[in-house]
Amino acid sequence: MAIPWSYSLRNLWTRRLTTVLTASGMALVVFVFAATLMLAEGLRQTLVATGSYDNVVVIRTSSNSEVQSGVERSQAAIVESLPEVATGADGRPLLDKEMVVLINLTKRGTTKPANVVIRGVGNASLALRPQVRMIAGRMPKPGSDEVIAGKSIAERFQGGGIGEQIRFGMRDWTVVGTFAAGATGFNSEIWGDVDQLMQAFRRPVYSSVLFRLRDSSEFERVKKSIESNPRLTLEAKRETRYYADQSEMMAKFLRILGLTLTVIFSLGAVIGAMITMYAAVANRVVEVGTLRALGFGKRSILAAFILESLLLGLSGGLLGVFCASFMQLTTISTMNWQTFAELAFSFSLTFGIIWKSLCFSLVMGFAGGLLPAVRAARMSIVEALRAT
Repeated sequence: MAIPWSYSLRNLWTRRLTTVLTASGMALVVFVFAATLMLAEGLRQTLVATGSYDNVVVIRTSSNSEVQSGVERSQAAIVESLPEVATGADGRPLLDKEMVVLINLTKRGTTKPANVVIRGVGNASLALRPQVRMIAGRMPKPGSDEVIAGKSIAERFQGGGIGEQIRFGMRDWTVVGTFAAGATGFNSEIWGDVDQLMQAFRRPVYSSVLFRLRDSSEFERVKKSIESNPRLTLEAKRETRYYADQSEMMAKFLRILGLTLTVIFSLGAVIGAMITMYAAVANRVVEVGTLRALGFGKRSILAAFILESLLLGLSGGLLGVFCASFMQLTTISTMNWQTFAELAFSFSLTFGIIWKSLCFSLVMGFAGGLLPAVRAARMSIVEALRAT
């Protein structure tokens, strides 16, 4: 004969104060667990969303990023001549030869500098990146010392606003426009004319070549064509894959850090739940004896106390996830360890993070309630009733 599940709920409600305190401790652990996963997921989504599946990034073989890459002009011309490259409405290839460098800029209201990506772009850059749109000002004139800044740069760095000037490459550059790129890494970049930027930084080579495939299914063929060409020392990646690789190291570090903190905090939460359940068993010795006298078996007693502990863990998990969900309203910035550039991104809560967090809270509840439940189930009827 099974004990109704309402029995466990009623007992939790009767001990409201200890229930709230124990559930709050579990909620804190779940909050840390969920927030860390949200941070890693937000970083991953920001960088993956930066790329387009139909676009191909070509960089020097074994380069981890565009910053470390170099593509000679003759090599870029060979890539441009590939038949798999799509063409735009004007008949020109949807291809751009770009240069990427890092500079130091000071954040607004502080004296703290941070690395910022400067990207030299051409005429096809906006067409290749439909997620990028101008929200204020205009595009820089070709051949001029004008640049446009991503929304994050304009808001957070000195000199990033329209009409302001930034000094780098031995020149003063005027910001003539601001662009938004959704939840992508382009918001943390500054764009200018590629030829002018190459002259300013004395760079004889491009950093990368970006183009759109005529047919997305032709990627493997064009990849093989580029990487097997003896005149080229280049490798090709889908743009989505390229930016996913950029997030791998940082996301892995965040997950390891989060797991370490969660394990440490969860030990305290499990001990708290165990103390709560042991106290519940000690205060209900007569009640357990009465249940046994009424015909409820050891398994029913065990199941009732474990269910009570699981409900305690679940309530803490729901509270922790609820609190963690508000972290999505926060935007933070950190250094991307692959490019060493400042990157702004937000926490991201997904269904996968929710169920992992709730499962984790249930595991804590089970671990905290198992031993007290076993103790309650092993009580003899005579000894329990004598406790009166």
